[in-house]
Amino acid sequence: MIKFADEATIIVSSGKGGDGCVAFRREKYVPMGGPAGGDGGRGGDVVFEVRRNLRTLAQLRYQQTFKAESGQQGMGKNMHGRDGADAVILVPPGTIVRDAETGETLKDFGRGKDGERWLFLKGGNGGWGNTHFKSSVNQAPRQFQPGQPAKIVHLKIELRLIADIGLVGLPNAGKSSLLDRFTNARPKIAPYPFTTKIPNLGMLNIHERDIVLADIPGIIEGAHDGAGLGLRFLRHVSRTSALAFLVDLSDDNWEGAYDVLMGELGSYAPALASKRRILIGTKLDLEEAAGRIDAFKAAHPEEEVYGISVFSGEGLDDLREALFKLVASTEAAAEEDAGGYDDDDLFGLDDGDEPGTSGEPPEDAR
Repeated sequence: MIKFADEATIIVSSGKGGDGCVAFRREKYVPMGGPAGGDGGRGGDVVFEVRRNLRTLAQLRYQQTFKAESGQQGMGKNMHGRDGADAVILVPPGTIVRDAETGETLKDFGRGKDGERWLFLKGGNGGWGNTHFKSSVNQAPRQFQPGQPAKIVHLKIELRLIADIGLVGLPNAGKSSLLDRFTNARPKIAPYPFTTKIPNLGMLNIHERDIVLADIPGIIEGAHDGAGLGLRFLRHVSRTSALAFLVDLSDDNWEGAYDVLMGELGSYAPALASKRRILIGTKLDLEEAAGRIDAFKAAHPEEEVYGISVFSGEGLDDLREALFKLVASTEAAAEEDAGGYDDDDLFGLDDGDEPGTSGEPPEDAR
């Protein structure tokens, strides 16, 4: 069973155009029937479609080849061949389509709308039948035009989760417990590190709006170099609108936890450190954490800091309001600054580095 799939490699092929037909009209009492070969049908297209009910790329692990139907060959009596059916590939929002050989980004769906479509490969045109080759000096042509060939492309599909707020913290900081308390998500919760091995999404409903929370697997020092599970899932942080840093105040190393998290995010993608954020001290119900919330706030006077206990419910109402205000302020700032950084800026890419994001397939894939 594939629990979470955020990468897949697939092969896509457009449909071949149908060949034109060589035929002649031969009917009783119809003199000089002449050529009557129909045109071939057009091959099917390769189309990507966004479905918001999808959460992973697991379906692309089970089916890795997508081939559009070829057009039907033309027929006699000037009958046109049937067009081939399209190959429709369903993907969740946040999907990025790359060329598997060059790594070039062909399409980034971002926060795609449900049902949004992108035509990647056009099917081959059907060939002409011999009717088109009739002339005054060639009354019975036997020429026909073959259909255009199919095009085959290897693609790498990558998913970056779309969420309003990403919950970031060291292993066992209480991210899954908070997600379980605030939303209908039911992540695995246990008193040992790396309980969460895959990102989890949940919906927090407040003030008649839904806020999507993403529980990112625990980040440890050195995650940007591949330590722990952080490297694989750090890219999902890039699609969140804002971040909530959770620090376990009952841990003996709580004072350096926030600096470790910021250092790993900054090393992976410097722009992540500039995202709007709040700090959350957790597990205030434990004796070890008593009194540390004031020291935590004093250590980060420039940050918005909250203290909570999922077990006792302390501070949860204030945190709900804070998350709502954080999302609202982030959205307002994004509207005012439409020219702000995007996901490309996170990795130092220029607009010219990603042709095809306008919706047009690359030249060699048309």
